[in-house]
Amino acid sequence: MEETISLKEIVEVIKKRLVLIIGLIVGAAVIAAIVSYFILTPTYESSSMFVVNQEQQESGQYNVNEIRSNVELINTYNVIIKSPAILEDVVQELNLSYSADQLSNKINVSSAENSQVVTVTATDPDAELAANIANTTVTTFQQKIPDLLNVDNVHILSEAELTANPEQVSPKPLLNIAIAIVLGAMVGIGIAFLLEYLDNTIKTEDDVEKRMGVPVLGVVTHVSDDDVRLEHFQTPHSRRRGGLDGTQKKSI
Repeated sequence: MEETISLKEIVEVIKKRLVLIIGLIVGAAVIAAIVSYFILTPTYESSSMFVVNQEQQESGQYNVNEIRSNVELINTYNVIIKSPAILEDVVQELNLSYSADQLSNKINVSSAENSQVVTVTATDPDAELAANIANTTVTTFQQKIPDLLNVDNVHILSEAELTANPEQVSPKPLLNIAIAIVLGAMVGIGIAFLLEYLDNTIKTEDDVEKRMGVPVLGVVTHVSDDDVRLEHFQTPHSRRRGGLDGTQKKSI
């Protein structure tokens, strides 16, 4: 026959191992805080945007086909921006200590669907250097794209700026601590049920019936030394009235 566990039994197991569960939660939160604040290196990001457009016609109208062509060119631009042809010049201009391939991992190029605006985002432990990388990459791309594709339709929309108090993008200490608390609670509850499952000692009358399959005929209670001394010093009158503990006892 399959064994079932009730909600009351689940609550009892959690209450029984509550100290263990709380300890794991607090420990996980402390470790996450230490790692986030003191071990992981904070990183910052900065973005520069440019727009891909065409020259206005004499009639004052924009050619729809040229707009569509510019949108399709953006996918090509996204690849060119992260290519060594652009990034090697950025490395030399900023005198960076890493290669163009390593710089490529620090740059992300994105654009909304059917949008002519492209965003170049640079990430670095130095907030000022992140802004310089983003701006230099866009400027270098704007200067070299006419020679690479024989087009001149890139215009800088906004430059990356260094704020007074830049906000780090990673790590996120509060988020890491929250995740650690959830994981600590899950691990703690899991260990609590595992310990309860592995505990095969008999503690109650129900355990005897469930595990041994025999009925309980009687229970031998534990009598402490204090109970024995208390019974010894009771007067006959108090014994007849049930003793100091108020229980009814029969004299023999």
